[in-house]
Amino acid sequence: MQQTYIRAARAGDDDVLARLDRENWSTVHSVQPRPAPPHEPFFSDRFGPRDHLVAEVDGQVVGYVRLGFPTPLAVNAHVRQILGFVVDGQARGKGVGRELIRAVVAEARRQGARRLTLRVLGHNAPARALYESEGFVTEGVLPGEFLLDGKYVDDVLMGRPL
Repeated sequence: MQQTYIRAARAGDDDVLARLDRENWSTVHSVQPRPAPPHEPFFSDRFGPRDHLVAEVDGQVVGYVRLGFPTPLAVNAHVRQILGFVVDGQARGKGVGRELIRAVVAEARRQGARRLTLRVLGHNAPARALYESEGFVTEGVLPGEFLLDGKYVDDVLMGRPL
């Protein structure tokens, strides 16, 4: 069985994380347009290595999770939000996503957060099942919020206490 290693992202991960995003893009989990050249750097002024945990299997980066604040308001600084989550198709179903979710929960706690939230597309059943199995509950649904591949898709708001 392969061992998953979770670590903080490093500046040198920029290219591999950008490639991971491009290669795993799908309307199952993204509302953004398909990435097209020229490709932007993965890290930006808004989200840098400090905001990401990376999963490695056999020394290869196979996933990441981005953790941040849902708003810049001081009144909800006790909340963190998962703002990005990708596991390479070849690594799905092998526990990598679960390890990343558990690690991001621990990191949010370490940062002093009291709640962790996320948004997931209603038709992304595997992700929703993973989140539910790790203690997230549906806290709201925005029906038909996105038009993807000619179909209206719900935006599901989930959260959990820490």
